[in-house]
Amino acid sequence: METTSPDRRPAQLAAFGRLLDVLERLRAECPWDRKQTLESLRHLTIEETYELSDAIIRNDLPDLKKELGDVFLHLIFYAKIASETGHFDIADVLNAQCEKLIFRHPHIYGNAQADTEEEVKKNWEQLKLQEKGNTSVLGGVPTSLPALVKAMRIQEKARGAGFDWEKPEQVWEKVQEELGEFKDEFAHADPAAINPERAAAEFGDLLFSLINFARHAGINPEEALERTNRKFIHRFQHLETQAARNGQRLADLSLAQMDVYWEEAKQQALPPSQNSPTK
Repeated sequence: METTSPDRRPAQLAAFGRLLDVLERLRAECPWDRKQTLESLRHLTIEETYELSDAIIRNDLPDLKKELGDVFLHLIFYAKIASETGHFDIADVLNAQCEKLIFRHPHIYGNAQADTEEEVKKNWEQLKLQEKGNTSVLGGVPTSLPALVKAMRIQEKARGAGFDWEKPEQVWEKVQEELGEFKDEFAHADPAAINPERAAAEFGDLLFSLINFARHAGINPEEALERTNRKFIHRFQHLETQAARNGQRLADLSLAQMDVYWEEAKQQALPPSQNSPTK
């Protein structure tokens, strides 16, 4: 396993100190930086986090370095604001994180045994319960997470507690069961007889089971869906471009005509800016 080269540690510490110094001066002298609060930075931090995620999905390492810097700045900015009110500073944040990591890795810093990834995850979840005093393993799942990501985290945490299917085949059977129940909601001859709430509930069950199967298959459903989003955007924009080049409007094209351009787009590779990393 690679570790930080000893001769790089002074440079890294110096760079961290330099960033603290820069923020210190900006907070004192820049009207914009001086005005910021925990609340005003929140939406900007969310935006920066999505930009970081986008760089990771595109496997754009130069952009990843830039986005990491932006997120890093936000993290120390929050600590700086908290230090001004006497609540904590960046040293408190980092020391607390170190203590948490040591506590949650007793197989490294203590006498516990954990030889596999699954054993580590199970121990991790049990230790989090002790640490936070939660009464539920799922209590640590943020309520504001996007639904797809939240479903994945719920399932991962349940697995950490030992609640999971034993084989992928069992999960696939559940997918087929949920698909059948969803289809049954639309089996009526009269569309007016469809119950929208019940159909939505069955669709939610189907999605949850598909996410569960993806997890068992080693697929990250969020990344898989984003890859498909990018692929669709690329193909649709090719359709638009080709239609305009031929003096056509999309509204005037038949589906068959559109399909010609779509098939052309399918033969083209995604541009680097829309590519996802290969797993």
